[in-house]
Amino acid sequence: MQRRLFSLVMASGLAAGLAGPVRAQQVPTLRVLTHSSFDLPADLLTNFERQAGVKLQVVKGGDAGEMLNRLILTRANPIADVVFGIDNTLLPRALTAQVIEPYTGPAAQRPASAAMAEIAGPTGALGGVVPVDHGFVTLNIDKAWFAKAGLALPTRLEQLAEPAYARLLVVQNPATSSPGQAFLFANIAAMGEEAAFAWWAKLRANGVKVAKGWTEAYYTEFTRNGGTRPIVVSYASSPAAEVFYSKEKLTASPTANLFLKGGVFRQVEGVALVRGGNPAVRGAAGQFIEFLRSAPAQQALQTSMWMYPAEPGVPLAEVMQQHAVAPQTYDNPPTALMQEKGRAWVQQWTRTVLR
Repeated sequence: MQRRLFSLVMASGLAAGLAGPVRAQQVPTLRVLTHSSFDLPADLLTNFERQAGVKLQVVKGGDAGEMLNRLILTRANPIADVVFGIDNTLLPRALTAQVIEPYTGPAAQRPASAAMAEIAGPTGALGGVVPVDHGFVTLNIDKAWFAKAGLALPTRLEQLAEPAYARLLVVQNPATSSPGQAFLFANIAAMGEEAAFAWWAKLRANGVKVAKGWTEAYYTEFTRNGGTRPIVVSYASSPAAEVFYSKEKLTASPTANLFLKGGVFRQVEGVALVRGGNPAVRGAAGQFIEFLRSAPAQQALQTSMWMYPAEPGVPLAEVMQQHAVAPQTYDNPPTALMQEKGRAWVQQWTRTVLR
């Protein structure tokens, strides 16, 4: 995830919308830790509460990397019973830290969509995390800015380190951001470690901007939203969201994707039980996992979290069909290699770019 917070849902408003007619002390609380981009319609969440007999307490822990850090730091006294937003870049850390428990219910046994099979595995299980959605981390550009500047779009990732593109790119810190980490991993998969970090050193000299997370990068630094950077690490579905939320009726998005070799990563994110969570609501936690793989939730997340559905047979929303065309290729390192070297790669990136 992530990263896709195109409609702002404040935690206080969500809590108010979920309050039921029964007094809170009479209903057990199911604590759900998510990244900041988690967003589903209030009526769906209310219906889940009624069916499961719980009150949802949604805790947004920042970008997905920050969320996982928070889960790890509180593992002695878990702050949640369920966690949503661990993706295939963060999964190795979650497994090493032993903060999640395997879920074996129906959603964990059903295959994920065919598009995810290469990463999610034949049963749809992702190391104990049940896939909920998938997307592509990639570069987005502000079409109007490039047209006004008369600057040709880059056709190779390496060009972003050239003087013509100085101070045009904003990325997310891979230590705190899942799309930032995904972008770094795609660079390494395509270029190799040595060449990738040499390129990052050139990017630093060329004025690359580093944001803490997706929201800051997209809504503060990106020129489309009043910033100074016309190239941002975001998602292949972001142009669709621009059309969906526009006050004007648009036939084309004001942003576009740059599917460059080494700049596209397939991200799969999911939901898991938190180790040490409240045993009294463990059944409801399993129901929440099943709920996120239900057809209504899978349909809704496309235009709320701007990801592709994991459940086979769920149709794409029309705006996704028209404006969120998936790339033909992407660059993901093998899962085992990400598990073995992912932390070291992020540390080397920090030394190269921030120090």
